[in-house]
Amino acid sequence: MTTTSPLSPRTAAADAPIPFLDLQPVYRAAQAAIDAALLRVAGSGWFLLGEELKAFERAYAASVGAADCAGVANGLDALALALQALGVEPGDEVIVPSNTYIATWLSVSQCGATPVPVEPDPQTYNLDPVRIAAAITPRTRALLPVHLYGLPADMDAINAVAAAHGLKVLDDCAQAHAAIYKGRAVGSLADLSAWSFYPGKNLGAMGDGGGVTGDDPALMAQLRVLRNYGSKVKYHNEVKGRNSRLDEIQAAVLAAKLPLLQAQTEERRGLAAMLLDGLAGAPLQLPVVPQGLDSAWHLFVVQHDDRDRLQAELARQGIGTLIHYPVPPHRQPAYAELDYGDGDFPISEAMHRRVLSLPLWPGMTTAQVERVIRAVRAAA
Repeated sequence: MTTTSPLSPRTAAADAPIPFLDLQPVYRAAQAAIDAALLRVAGSGWFLLGEELKAFERAYAASVGAADCAGVANGLDALALALQALGVEPGDEVIVPSNTYIATWLSVSQCGATPVPVEPDPQTYNLDPVRIAAAITPRTRALLPVHLYGLPADMDAINAVAAAHGLKVLDDCAQAHAAIYKGRAVGSLADLSAWSFYPGKNLGAMGDGGGVTGDDPALMAQLRVLRNYGSKVKYHNEVKGRNSRLDEIQAAVLAAKLPLLQAQTEERRGLAAMLLDGLAGAPLQLPVVPQGLDSAWHLFVVQHDDRDRLQAELARQGIGTLIHYPVPPHRQPAYAELDYGDGDFPISEAMHRRVLSLPLWPGMTTAQVERVIRAVRAAA
């Protein structure tokens, strides 16, 4: 019997296109709170560094088990400002995954440092701790693992490598809202944790937004200075900061949506379980979740030997998909100066040729998931 998600529209043609992502069900679930928040901010006359931001920062820090949160303008700024607060400077090196969205690498470059890529575990897609030590040099200042697609990286092993070499750890949590690592929330596992609240994230704003969580009061105070032109007191600038504030509108929207995040994450997990069960035995590499971890399932990513044909066939059947990501960072023109070539990172390069992200979002109906399963099995 076909069921309907409580977040889903209850009427849809059986053959209607299934988008890769639909944000409307999440908005509808929190519509009253969001609309009230927007009117509240509009009527307040205060739009930056006000009470809405403070309230969201407190609530979000508590939700991830961190002592503090500093809201910033976007996820890239969250990474770059966190690296600055950790002392990364021009001439330093930061170890990054070879397979990630380019923002991870860009944040290192924005500090004047050099990203040093390390290959992932081919099953989890996350930075392989075993490979990190070989990439460490006297110039290495920090490790920057990514919880890719919402699956927590192996933070115990990564933190152990960092401790052995006197390095800082910043984790990129842009895709991992409400993910759990061995009973602990992602966002409380490193020296600092960087977040994106881009609209398509599991906790998304109505525009760009980002944040940094952490426990060290000195680091968090430094982040607040860096995000505000390097200033604690207006017109008095202690360091060369930047303009990167999470505005009151976005903070209020995020605070309105935050109480629903856990239930929506559980819905994502249920949808992922249906996909895993329905696609078992198909000629695909399916996502793997190691014991003790709970993915946030930001993305449901499969691998297929003829990915482009599979994507085209699904599109013909009205099934939306995306490729995360078609070109690895080391092959992007932006990093041509690092002089990496084809074959330098074969694990990542193989993934980027084969990965395909299937639809998964709160509000999908059982019927939609079953249709995705049938279409993938037939096309694969």
